[in-house]
Amino acid sequence: MTSAGTSGNGRFTLSGAFRALGNRNFRLFWSGQVVSLTGTWMQMVAQSWLVYRLTDSALLLGLTSFLQRAPMFFLSIPAGVVADRLPKRSLVIGTQLLAMLQAGVMAWLTLSGRITITEVLVLSTLLGLIYSLDMPSRQAFIGEMVGPSDLGSAIALNSTAVNAARIVGPALAGVLVAAIGEGLCFLVNCLSYLAVLAGLLMMRVPRAAPGPWSGFRREMFAGLRYVRDTKCVLYPLLAVAAVSFFGMPYVVLMPIMAQDVLMRGSQGLGLLMAAAGVGALIGAFVLAGQPDARRLPRMIALAALLMGFGLTGFGLSRSFALSMAMMLGVGMCLMMVTASTNTYLQSVVPDKLRGRLMSAYAMVFLGVVPFGGLAAGTSAHLIGAPLTIAICGGLTMLLSLPLGRAIQRHCRLA
Repeated sequence: MTSAGTSGNGRFTLSGAFRALGNRNFRLFWSGQVVSLTGTWMQMVAQSWLVYRLTDSALLLGLTSFLQRAPMFFLSIPAGVVADRLPKRSLVIGTQLLAMLQAGVMAWLTLSGRITITEVLVLSTLLGLIYSLDMPSRQAFIGEMVGPSDLGSAIALNSTAVNAARIVGPALAGVLVAAIGEGLCFLVNCLSYLAVLAGLLMMRVPRAAPGPWSGFRREMFAGLRYVRDTKCVLYPLLAVAAVSFFGMPYVVLMPIMAQDVLMRGSQGLGLLMAAAGVGALIGAFVLAGQPDARRLPRMIALAALLMGFGLTGFGLSRSFALSMAMMLGVGMCLMMVTASTNTYLQSVVPDKLRGRLMSAYAMVFLGVVPFGGLAAGTSAHLIGAPLTIAICGGLTMLLSLPLGRAIQRHCRLA
């Protein structure tokens, strides 16, 4: 089988990496995402700075992050039913408009000097609710836009946009916050949504007739039963859940590692985060050029194992150069696990269940993270951040071995 973006022997090709951009709808969507996601990362950095400036409290920093992410865990599955029932482009337009309004309110309150921690917490929760519907709708819409032949390239290019914004957005936010304040970052994010909304409105998308409807509850449990009973879906999702719970919370402890362990302060923190972002960007680009779906199960298993190794090395390292290298590898492996799983799942799922499967993916990818972060923070308080990160890496490796074997046994494509 020769898949999209590969040569006859399945090797990386530059044309394959960008193949999905030949699709007009995806090109419009991706271009808008590049702009909008940069604004999103700017808001994330500015919001953290604003909370700490208002409260001088690490606890409230963690609470803000938790409130913004936790709705994804509780509401993603019901949101997936909605995504399978209603036109996905319309849903994405709606969620983007609501997120734009949220950023606009943040900008107005901050620039007028009226913002308090109460408003930040409420608006963060609102954004989490919006993301709960946006994530499954947007991921399922990508599959509809490009079809199976360009799916790997499209998902990887979307991940490339996320991680390019992850590098550029915080850098711009740092400059603007230092020079003017957080409010301008929120305003820029508000305006950045115009780019993705323009792209969505310019698309030509055929309207699909909805299938038979058996009731909201039955539809939701049908999706859950599909995940439970389909081993080639269940095991990759469990691998992502393991990585999300034990692997991704390193971000919560990164300031401690930069300041107290590696003695590099805020500049070191920025460099470590940038290294992870560059690694993720490299991983997304490599995946875009190698979208042979038959290789994805092995990539998921291997990347999860190597991510655990990288985290263990980072926790034990006292060399800044070695820590940077470990973060580069961790970022790359994290991207390979999540994007490969996304591509694989969208390759095997029936169209009628696509939104519900992407909601399960969103739950294990993003919804599990705040609980892992809470556990990691508690552990770090008791035994220290370095040992906590090293143990998390070890547990990631330990879980990746049986899950990797199960993935390679059950997840085979013709």
